[in-house]
Amino acid sequence: MNRLLGLIVTMALFGCVSFVSVAQNHPPIVRMGNANTQSFDADWLFNRFGLQPDGTRKDEPAAVEATAYNDHAWQKLDLPHDWAITGPFRIELAGETGKLPWKGIGWYRKHFVVPAADAGKKIFIDFDGAMAYAQIWLNGKYVGTWPYGYSSFRMDLSPFIIAGKENVIAVRLDTEKWDSRWYPGAGIYRHVWLVKTNEVHIAHWGTTVTTPVVKDNEAVVDLKIKVNNESHQPVKAVVNTDLFELDQHNRPVKKVATTHPVIITIHAGGEALSSSQATVSNPKQWSLETPHRYQAQTTIKINNKIVDSYNTAFGIRTISFTARNGFLLNGKRVDIKGTCNHHDLGALGAAINTSALKRQLTILKEMGCNALRTSHNPPAPELLELADQMGFLVWDEAFDTWKRGKKKNDYNQLFDAWHERDLQAMVRRDKNHPSVIIWSIGNEVPDQRNVSMTQMLTDIVHKEDPTRPVSNGYNDPNGGRESGAAMAMDIMGVNYNFGKQAQWDVDPRYADKPTIGSETSSCVSSRGEYFFGKNANYQNWQVTSYDLARPGWGCIPDVQFRTNAQYPHLLGEFVWTGFDYLGEPTPYGSDETNLLNFRNDPTQQEALRQKLEELKKKNPPSRSSYFGIIDLCGFPKDRYYLYQAHWRPELPMAHILPHWNWKERTDSIVPVHVYTSGDEAELFLNGKSLGRKVKKENQDFRLIWDSVVYAPGELKVVAYKNGKRWATDLVKTTGDAARLSLQSDHQRLSNDGAELAFITVKVQDAGGLTVPRSNPAVTFTVEGPGEIIATDNGDATSFVSFQSHTRPAYNGMALVIVKARKGQLGTIKVKATSPGLASANTEITAFH
Repeated sequence: MNRLLGLIVTMALFGCVSFVSVAQNHPPIVRMGNANTQSFDADWLFNRFGLQPDGTRKDEPAAVEATAYNDHAWQKLDLPHDWAITGPFRIELAGETGKLPWKGIGWYRKHFVVPAADAGKKIFIDFDGAMAYAQIWLNGKYVGTWPYGYSSFRMDLSPFIIAGKENVIAVRLDTEKWDSRWYPGAGIYRHVWLVKTNEVHIAHWGTTVTTPVVKDNEAVVDLKIKVNNESHQPVKAVVNTDLFELDQHNRPVKKVATTHPVIITIHAGGEALSSSQATVSNPKQWSLETPHRYQAQTTIKINNKIVDSYNTAFGIRTISFTARNGFLLNGKRVDIKGTCNHHDLGALGAAINTSALKRQLTILKEMGCNALRTSHNPPAPELLELADQMGFLVWDEAFDTWKRGKKKNDYNQLFDAWHERDLQAMVRRDKNHPSVIIWSIGNEVPDQRNVSMTQMLTDIVHKEDPTRPVSNGYNDPNGGRESGAAMAMDIMGVNYNFGKQAQWDVDPRYADKPTIGSETSSCVSSRGEYFFGKNANYQNWQVTSYDLARPGWGCIPDVQFRTNAQYPHLLGEFVWTGFDYLGEPTPYGSDETNLLNFRNDPTQQEALRQKLEELKKKNPPSRSSYFGIIDLCGFPKDRYYLYQAHWRPELPMAHILPHWNWKERTDSIVPVHVYTSGDEAELFLNGKSLGRKVKKENQDFRLIWDSVVYAPGELKVVAYKNGKRWATDLVKTTGDAARLSLQSDHQRLSNDGAELAFITVKVQDAGGLTVPRSNPAVTFTVEGPGEIIATDNGDATSFVSFQSHTRPAYNGMALVIVKARKGQLGTIKVKATSPGLASANTEITAFH
């Protein structure tokens, strides 16, 4: 496949499943893939060598991989684990990677027993991700390596396992050899699985499910199953697949089809491919509104005995990318309203947690976001599983660099030896997810004009999956087009630079090339901060929340909205970024890779170089980004409502900014902005109208009263749509801080040790209004079967440890994250106190 322009692509796709099979005598399914899979996260031991959190060094001893090595004093923990998130923050460390001590050498060891009954079985260990340069030993014997910390990979433990006795697995990770432009985390930060099969089994990521025909009354499901024979004898096997509907809890509820049995012969030590089809009547198509999914349960039989079972969750839908009619899902146009996001989870660091990730996606969904870009690496599997279940589209990205690096020791050190294996790993793992619609081979890579390299990488992806388009995020889109490199791909991804879009739209080479804003805006702001007069955008290492600040290569959201309206054939956009993230604190970072954004503008590049040099001398305290529409805690900034107003025009809403506590500006001007999905609005101050303003279609995306003279009291907006009252919003001058309040997003928590409750703290006056610009220190305590995991407040300059139980509020808000102790039941009582303020309490029930 060389092009997908205007081509309807029908697919069925795959995600993780966690239900009990409806078929009797099958073990519970804990993960997609081979049925006999168990979590391998518990009871690891950890020690850190090399660079230490305080900057000193600790010598790495010899033979740490040896079975007899003394690890009794090591830290005990469960995975996933990010060894750097505990800090401490250090002012001398790079802001671009969060001022956290993530560089070091980490060793993990685990003692475990494989039952004697498993003798002769194939035993694998699957890592969803390990940062970075993973090396694995079992019982002192070297098993293998996988250096790229974002790739999922499998290692075969079978040659070294001792059934019926204790085994010791050792994993060495080395982040001293890895450079990053953002906080990457460190350690085995994703899940690990132990997989057991017979010698004849379905290969790792060995199922490919597509639907070549999709109609309202039927869909043809095509299944290709790769089967391995790791025995010393040829075998004849029978492959059969049953298809089930999945409910919202990932349980198969109804069998809808069965393939005809396929007989395959597999040579000793070889593999064979089984191809079959089944027809699903009246299929429930996967969409953003109704993300219906199915499950394929495939069995391998030899001599009428099941030797392997494999589970694949998938969805049925069609996708089409056109240069003139945009993106079509199931034949209907869908404007891509996406956000780019890095992989950290704020105060939790890089360690994956499904409940934290689901909270992020829920917040984005409420804003109107319908698509995710996995910037700039393959994501945790859980992201795609949630996207499948919740109805998101995904741009699945592989690399931030190719052969030429942005940093000395980034992926450029791995490219020659590993690019094919890492691309294959991403596509093979993710190819069956209904959410994934675009593969990305890179982001702003220095090699983006390289025609042959672009073609080579595109060909690798197309060979693995000919059903989806390939793209790349260009920050030199004009150079990529002029060189012809962009011809190798199916979709043109443009980061920011739409200045010559009209020219390319009529260029015969690209007139039929679908184009998307692969990275847009880069507006920066700090929640609850507003400045006036000189330096009205940047003060005290914070950024105004009037949503008017952006770096030189970016634009405010309104400008991008106008661009999208000017070129309605564009597929949509991915905003940089949905959430704030650790590291890259533009405009207060001194990362010289930002110069690459002006590679074709020497004047702007030199101006930025001088600014970066000045910032290096000042050494700003900023350790996390300002780009997010939502802050590091998950609290929406004002900008959230600007996007909600535009992306959810059917939702009656209005939002006023700023807050209305400006005692020092009495009788001075305080500009007022209103974000609304209405088309006009009237503003009132203490009941007096300050005028009615009307939006110009496709030009105005906020309404501004820029000459409001401040007086304490009540500021109210009434929005209208099509001449009718549509929505209102109200802000009031508050009293002094008098009390705290707590609001948990969970009233019940599973005691599995993984589910989290995110509890929002607000500083309020006596009447219950949140007091802006209030920053009292808040102390958290927990009674009962629970524990505090982290705290935060969204302040990008705070050096308070995320593990601290006391932290200041930031502009009236803070966050405490709590979990139930594993296996314990009862009532978790969380209390927040602050000197001079009434305390607050909330209760959560821990259940099994």
